[in-house]
Amino acid sequence: MLIDMVRVRRGATAAEAMVDRRTGRTWTVDVRTFDIATTVVTLGQWNALRGTETDPSQAAFPKVDVSWRQAVAFCNEMSLRDRLEPAYTITTIDAPTRSHATWTPHDEPAPYEWGVTWDREANGYRLPTEAEWQVACRAGSTGPRYGDLDEIAWYADNSLGFMHPVAEKTPNAWGLFDTLGGVWEWCWDQYDAEAYGSYRIIRGGGWSDPHWGCRVGVRRKTNPEAAFDDLGFRLTRTITE
Repeated sequence: MLIDMVRVRRGATAAEAMVDRRTGRTWTVDVRTFDIATTVVTLGQWNALRGTETDPSQAAFPKVDVSWRQAVAFCNEMSLRDRLEPAYTITTIDAPTRSHATWTPHDEPAPYEWGVTWDREANGYRLPTEAEWQVACRAGSTGPRYGDLDEIAWYADNSLGFMHPVAEKTPNAWGLFDTLGGVWEWCWDQYDAEAYGSYRIIRGGGWSDPHWGCRVGVRRKTNPEAAFDDLGFRLTRTITE
């Protein structure tokens, strides 16, 4: 199973400007050189790692209905397969159960909440940081999109209401497909730990989103246990130069 990746060279480090339009907060993040997959993980790639056969007509579709936690575990499994150092150490945290209610506040862990530690020097597969995802999506461009939306993305106006295989639209200048539209993509980062606890950032927009949802700067969040039919993930690797 081949994972086609592009190297994003950043010199020593380079700062990426980030904006949260919900709060108006701005900040910069230093982004080092990294590798990122040209497409999101496909159903064929997901099944191949597990030794499961895939209908050839479905193999190139994005793997969706996958939680952040499942994506993290897949990254480690792929690293071990390719004899790379896993990027994540996964543990569990005992949390009090709540017999009186099923709802859990955002800022409190659910029972048996996962604890995930990222070794930032490990060379194994991982999820991109939000800043890395943004750098890769822009591919040197500066506007809200890297091209005409109908040419580069599947979204509400052209998807006909269903998901499409990867790499059918025009890639960005660095050869990355579907960074806008197609499916949302999990990132490593928490959205706002104080307000939303373990909720993780998703970026890029999906096949059912209107045009304004498919812009480089759009940031959304969801529970790391959640899985949706328009949410997938893209593999990244740390490169030490």
